[in-house]
Amino acid sequence: MTKLRQEIMKLLKEDSRFSAAKIAEMLGEKEDLVKKEISAMEESGIIVKYTIISDDERAEKTDVEALIEVKVSPMKKHGFDSIAEDIYQFDEVKSVYLMSGAYDLMVIIEGKTLKEVARFVSEKLSVMDNVISTATHFILKKYKTEGVCMKSCEIKRQAVMA
Repeated sequence: MTKLRQEIMKLLKEDSRFSAAKIAEMLGEKEDLVKKEISAMEESGIIVKYTIISDDERAEKTDVEALIEVKVSPMKKHGFDSIAEDIYQFDEVKSVYLMSGAYDLMVIIEGKTLKEVARFVSEKLSVMDNVISTATHFILKKYKTEGVCMKSCEIKRQAVMA
């Protein structure tokens, strides 16, 4: 990846609201060149999605998120990829990662209630071929997400600065 693309990516990761004009200004480049580079990265799949980070408490979000550790028996010739693909097809699944350590996969899911998450684990995930065991951890509160401090973290930081 070129240095320009790396710099564009860094800025978009910092804030995906930056316009091509703003990025060009920040990097001392021409807007048309930045637009072209962004389009090329989107078309090639380097940039997959633009998204937001929201403070769930302020947004009064009531959905339940859980991190599920999954131990699996890798499939011959496919390793973990085929199992991960089967898992990420479920609508409840937000993310799937191959991990080192005691568990093989980390699955992050979202449901409307604790019961809905529990039902997903017991009726969909744990009954899959090659799934040996699971450990479910409910996310109770977010302090920092994607490098961004949430409300409680900001309040503490402001108190220290005062």
